[in-house]
Amino acid sequence: MQNFVYNSQPGRVLFGTGTLHQLPQEVERLGLQSVLILSTPHQEEQVSSLAALIGSKSAGIFAGATMHTPVSVTERALEIVSERKVDGLIALGGGSTTGLGKAIALRTDLPQIVIPTTYAGSEMTPILGETTDGRKITQSSPKVLPEVVIYDVDLTVTLPVSLSVSSGINAIAHAVEALYARDRNPIISIIAEAGIRSLFRALPAIAQDPSSRNGRSAALYGAWLCGVCLGSVGMALHHKICHVLGGAFGLSHAETHVAILPHALRFNETAAPEALTTLREAVGHQDPARALFDLGRSLGAKMALKDFGMPAEGVDRAVDLTLETPYWNPRPLEREGLRQLVSNAYEGNVP
Repeated sequence: MQNFVYNSQPGRVLFGTGTLHQLPQEVERLGLQSVLILSTPHQEEQVSSLAALIGSKSAGIFAGATMHTPVSVTERALEIVSERKVDGLIALGGGSTTGLGKAIALRTDLPQIVIPTTYAGSEMTPILGETTDGRKITQSSPKVLPEVVIYDVDLTVTLPVSLSVSSGINAIAHAVEALYARDRNPIISIIAEAGIRSLFRALPAIAQDPSSRNGRSAALYGAWLCGVCLGSVGMALHHKICHVLGGAFGLSHAETHVAILPHALRFNETAAPEALTTLREAVGHQDPARALFDLGRSLGAKMALKDFGMPAEGVDRAVDLTLETPYWNPRPLEREGLRQLVSNAYEGNVP
């Protein structure tokens, strides 16, 4: 067995159905008195019920969270934090809202309660990606790790199938790269396989019956496991490219993961034979890269970067930015192979 180091991330997780009703007790347990509730604009009505749930301990709602966590949005939220003497944060939503909470926490060290409504998984990580001047910069700090995460299956039942698929495959990407991470370890590999297996089977069930409690529960559980992977070990080429594309072209974070993952896995598979063996078991297919491509395509996901806003001339820019400050990767990066990867994802080719 390989030598390894395993670090467990601190945090409290409540998982199940109806768990949202435990929010007031969690606010009380953390000793909070003035809590700012965060959301995206389209979820503002939904989070108004949270303000009612915690009553006088609500410091109001900031519904300005947006994709890729622009620093300008964080600065506006920080003004409210200061004005209202906020001592804690509640973030309800997907990666955009979670990212905003983390960005505020990085600068203030305020405690966070995160209530995910998608399968993004970032709530389980000490990682923050922020965008400024067309570049997305990623960093890691214990300050941004949420103190409490409340998973309530009930909140995911109305998540549209398209968003369920894109955020679910986004979560799978965390676990795929954890299997060949430089600091991988046997514990995280077990968690990664279980997370991939759960989501790979749950997403078709949700597409067939969006109200399926079994499907929704399995997907949320899988997303939690994959989020643990993201928060415990380093990522590689796939995540680097996705961050580049999001920062440079404003592409949807989750959709970008769907389009890139099969091609990034194909690029790396010969350099990661143990990971490939585990993936074959998890997805039940001898060619995991093709299986992941077919999963997204069969569930109606866009598989071509050109279909959601990337310009053709962006292929070379993406390669340049990826090589400028590359992540560690099991296979050495070279321009020709990397350009082929991005070009295939741009066109939506079968890997």
